[in-house]
Amino acid sequence: MSVLSEFKSFAMRGNVVDMAVGIIIGAAFGKIVSSFVNDVIMPPIGVLLGGVNFRDLALVIQQATESQAEVVIKYGMFVQTVIDFIIIAFAVFVGVKAMNSMKAKEEAKPAAVAEVPEDTKLLAEIRDLLKKS
Repeated sequence: MSVLSEFKSFAMRGNVVDMAVGIIIGAAFGKIVSSFVNDVIMPPIGVLLGGVNFRDLALVIQQATESQAEVVIKYGMFVQTVIDFIIIAFAVFVGVKAMNSMKAKEEAKPAAVAEVPEDTKLLAEIRDLLKKS
């Protein structure tokens, strides 16, 4: 089997396609959460803390010179990224919990007992009578 055909059979399996869709949706969800944190959550927190813009919070290790750029630790961006992560992790937790509860409800349902058709019952009775004679 050639490498190309082997890759094609691998890529077309259902799990790989499902994973790709999940990654794409996850990336889009990450952008939404980042915007939510940056544009909705952090501004009020900054106002409560005295007008602080978290994006600007940084620790300058070395000032810029003519030959070298400024060396900065941007801990404000790190704080925003941590908040992004917490929100995404919580959303994933809620989603997984909801899926598990739906799966548990589905498993708890008793299997529907199929009603045996009348003609099958009659045939079974005839068979049993023939066995007795």
